[in-house]
Amino acid sequence: MLEGKKILLGVSGGIAAYKMANVASMLVKLHADVHVVMTKNATHFITAQTFEVLTKNKVYLDTFDETPDDKVHVPHISLGTGVDCILIAPATANVIGKIANGIADDMLTTTVLPARCPILICPSMNGYMLENPIVQDNIAKLKRFGYQIIEPSEGYLACGYEGKGKLPKEEILVEEILLRVAHEHDLEGRHVVVSAGPTEEPLDPIRVITNHSSGKMGYALAKAAAYRGAKVTLVSGPTSLEPPLGVELKKIHTAEEMYQQVTSAAETADIVVMAAAVADYTPATVADQKIKKKDGDMSIPLKRTKDILLSLGEKKRPGQVICGFSMETEKLLENSAAKLEKKNADMICANSLTQEGAGYQVDTNILTLITRDGTEQLPMMSKLEASHRIFDKILQLNV
Repeated sequence: MLEGKKILLGVSGGIAAYKMANVASMLVKLHADVHVVMTKNATHFITAQTFEVLTKNKVYLDTFDETPDDKVHVPHISLGTGVDCILIAPATANVIGKIANGIADDMLTTTVLPARCPILICPSMNGYMLENPIVQDNIAKLKRFGYQIIEPSEGYLACGYEGKGKLPKEEILVEEILLRVAHEHDLEGRHVVVSAGPTEEPLDPIRVITNHSSGKMGYALAKAAAYRGAKVTLVSGPTSLEPPLGVELKKIHTAEEMYQQVTSAAETADIVVMAAAVADYTPATVADQKIKKKDGDMSIPLKRTKDILLSLGEKKRPGQVICGFSMETEKLLENSAAKLEKKNADMICANSLTQEGAGYQVDTNILTLITRDGTEQLPMMSKLEASHRIFDKILQLNV
């Protein structure tokens, strides 16, 4: 995902510095070219050699720590101007104060000054230090100048206090980098609405009618849209998935709640992708108390839910793209093509429950993208890869 990308990690003297070894390793596994600049205080918590082994690149500790090649390419200039993203973590109060006020008295701060790429700063310190108005003013100043602040987590701190100031999990730090550089931001300035997961239609206070949807496809679509720079609203039924970073999550349970949230968000959306498995029917009445077991069979009257995709198609604005999903067990292309016309959608992503590697609970999918210009059969791929192919196709549509 980071093939051809050059990432700079700035590590300052907080105890969480040791966690950055895992961040460096994770970035290397994503095929990034990783470089590390450390403050001298950071070396009290982790050695430069650790990062050099992990990244296969020289670690810089001092502005005047030169190699023969550095006499031609000044390190703090070539590094600062030659990377795609800079992450400073942990960022101590000292480093934050220096950068906020233009002080450049070590290798890390002199490398940051000439940089023109996204610069992510993650404060990590004692909670009382973090709350100090001077530190808060420096953080606010960095925000005003375009630096991107990653909020620290809450929990047990090394100093023995409970509170805000922990360095977030390594996976979150890597994800913050991916959001900025993993993909061209070709959806910048666009609002994308994605629906995901199942709905739950209540029978009584205990029981619901639902389906097997895991939400994985919808969450992958939301992540892909965020990677491409979109403002993303994810309307999700009940799932066990963590929402992607950079996405606004709207939680729902019923088909009616899904209808209300999606149609409301669609009023400002440029692209709507309906990946949720919405119930077609819901119980005609919901019992106030648990329905008791009785002898003999039981029938449950059902009524039709609102057709969200049809409603979106009827209200579609010029230039707005509506994309639906079609899960079938037979006549995949025929039924999906009919859905495209009936719902006035711009694209239908058809997948069959009978194909191995496709469907609800797996991490892969096999899709056929159906538009008015024809069909495109995709091979089996991860749901994130499939999501990018869907947005590639959406950007090609002439609507």
